[in-house]
Amino acid sequence: MMERPFAITLEVGTSRANKTGGWRTQRPVYVDRLPPCNDACPAGENIQGWLYRAEEGDYEGAWRVSMEDNPMPAVMGRVCYHNCETACNRANLDEAVGINAVERFLGDRALTGGWRVEVEQPDLAGRVLVIGAGPSGLSAAYHLRRRGHEVTIYEASTASGGMMRFGIPAYRLPRNVLDGEIQRIVDMGVGIELGHKVCDLMVEMEGGGYDAVYLATGAEIARNAYIPAGDSARILDALSLLRTTAGMTYPQLGRSVVVYGGGNTAMDAARTAKRLGASEAIVVYRRTRDRMPAHDLEVEEALEEGIKMRWLSTIKKAGAEKLLLEKMELDAAGFPQPTGEFEELEADSVVLAVGEEADLSLLQNVPGLDMSGGMVHVDSTMMTSYPGLFAGGDISQAERTVTAAIGNGKKAARHIDLWLKSGGMWARLPGAPSKEEHQPAPAGERHRIAGWGDLNTWYYSDAPATVRPKLDMVRRQSTFDEVVLGLDEDNALFEARRCLSCGNCFECDNCYGVCPDNAVVKLGTGMRYEFDYDYCKGCGICAAECPCGAIEMVLEET
Repeated sequence: MMERPFAITLEVGTSRANKTGGWRTQRPVYVDRLPPCNDACPAGENIQGWLYRAEEGDYEGAWRVSMEDNPMPAVMGRVCYHNCETACNRANLDEAVGINAVERFLGDRALTGGWRVEVEQPDLAGRVLVIGAGPSGLSAAYHLRRRGHEVTIYEASTASGGMMRFGIPAYRLPRNVLDGEIQRIVDMGVGIELGHKVCDLMVEMEGGGYDAVYLATGAEIARNAYIPAGDSARILDALSLLRTTAGMTYPQLGRSVVVYGGGNTAMDAARTAKRLGASEAIVVYRRTRDRMPAHDLEVEEALEEGIKMRWLSTIKKAGAEKLLLEKMELDAAGFPQPTGEFEELEADSVVLAVGEEADLSLLQNVPGLDMSGGMVHVDSTMMTSYPGLFAGGDISQAERTVTAAIGNGKKAARHIDLWLKSGGMWARLPGAPSKEEHQPAPAGERHRIAGWGDLNTWYYSDAPATVRPKLDMVRRQSTFDEVVLGLDEDNALFEARRCLSCGNCFECDNCYGVCPDNAVVKLGTGMRYEFDYDYCKGCGICAAECPCGAIEMVLEET
């Protein structure tokens, strides 16, 4: 029932003599909506949370918020394709916030300052084996170690990092940055055994005394494409090229190099060929640019460096010095079809970049696994059909990016922790949730995303995004020096302050200032506000004038 209206007095004095709350048919409530940047992040980062601290100049605090979800911000600030910026509401006002650039600034600052992360629960006794020291395996190990579990990683290569080291060129990810972030994880007590190749996972699981296993071997086998070739034709795969180059061995590719494929690996291979001395690097792809799987940013940087593109073309035959190309055309469904038109193209070598697949041979003796489609299938808890065996990263998903792999590792660690706390059977032990209780929340129960229409953007001043500096073009084409450079402190601070705080109160005092009934109560710095409903008459001015959409009007119960 609604309250009866209070008696109204016209005596001179404070307006609080009149309890106008009884007039109300709707009331304002403070809400926390999900920022679109947070929602779009494959790693599940609290982006708005660490931007809030960064704009206050609390860089270490911001870094620590980031590290709650992502153990490698300096790496992600370089190689992430920043889905968050694509979703950023600020793009509708001027330009998206440079989230990726600020994350890199924080990550680099942490490496320079030697910031460390402590183990939160040092008394747990779970023993977990992680197979693969790539982004997903390292992420899982980090989050499990933070929860106090003993973690060992088996890595087949002679160095850790996986595709971050052997698939991403140094001009995108300097090795000292990668090494620094991995060393921080090792310093937490995570053991990494290099050169330890797992050939039979059942042997490792049964003989190692581990309580759970996380499989994160990645997809590091290059797919083949059948191309008729003469004996003297030089054909190699892109992963071999990138891996060899990462080991500081520079193969002789010749003057003219053709890369066959349209993904990010193809762009990296072509740009690497340029740096190895090729005067001409050409990407041959069967479809058009808008259908290339490569990220647009990768394509743009390749074009800037002089990489040529031959769209709607396929290689039919490779000779010693020339290729035979066939022109293609897209049918109504967008699939490439041969046209019967051919042309020759000079090429000293051909690099195949037609995709990667996972090596599943180590799983041949694990009973009951679903490995259809060349991937290991898992449920919503990241567990396979074999109890205690979890999997993530490139071996279990189609989105093969560093960011998605790191997010997989975090999610798997959370569920492995629950598995261990439940006695390894999702048992109903005291204080341990069951498997059913830890399923994702139904869509209707999640926070609503803060949309553009929720904001009052005229409160925000125009502030175009900071342009990240780049290496000069001559050095870009001839060295493996880092291409995209970082922001200085002034620019990073400016960029962080461009955040609109979508859907979450940042204590601007707007509601406090515009309320005609003095019904908004300030609770103190960091504590936000509350409404005094004795005096709020539900006029809605506060909600209409909230810059970030953190106030919602709801109907009063009758």
